[in-house]
Amino acid sequence: MNIANKLTVARIIMIPVFLIFLLVPMNLGVLGSGPFFLPVSQLLAGFIFIIASITDWLDGQLARRKNLITNFGKFSDPLADKLLVMSAFVSFVGMGRMASWMVVIILAREFAVTGLRLVAAGEGDVIAASKVAKWKTFSQMLTIISFLFNNIPFGPGGFPLDQILLWIAVILTIISGADYFYQNRDVLLRSR
Repeated sequence: MNIANKLTVARIIMIPVFLIFLLVPMNLGVLGSGPFFLPVSQLLAGFIFIIASITDWLDGQLARRKNLITNFGKFSDPLADKLLVMSAFVSFVGMGRMASWMVVIILAREFAVTGLRLVAAGEGDVIAASKVAKWKTFSQMLTIISFLFNNIPFGPGGFPLDQILLWIAVILTIISGADYFYQNRDVLLRSR
């Protein structure tokens, strides 16, 4: 197993650790006071998520630069990304911090694009990640990080940065999903 694939596996292993710190009640203390406080367990979850997100970028860089692209990596890297991001979004819904309809849109796009990729693979085609999809993933990860380190006021009337980023992530999710289906419409037409 090459280093890029090891980083992908490490990211998958970090997911339950991230979820434990985020969701399991722990009395590790609180940082800050008043409206600006953060439970230590949530801070640790945030650092784990950031490290996992960095491995996403790093394994891709290593795989391309050192020609370490494998079938395992093609399968497991996007799976690890989806597991990491979706586990965070679903957790925030369960915690009452995110609107469920927004997360349903994000989940629906992921399932739809995965389905499109499966149809393309059946036809012998590979659908690579587009630039818009990379921006979508970045915006989703940034949104999650902002929710993990919440209580950052921003904008007129102190509108929270995490909510602004969530809207951006949802909009980019819709745009990237539409882009995938438009750019690969021939795959669907051939499979009719």
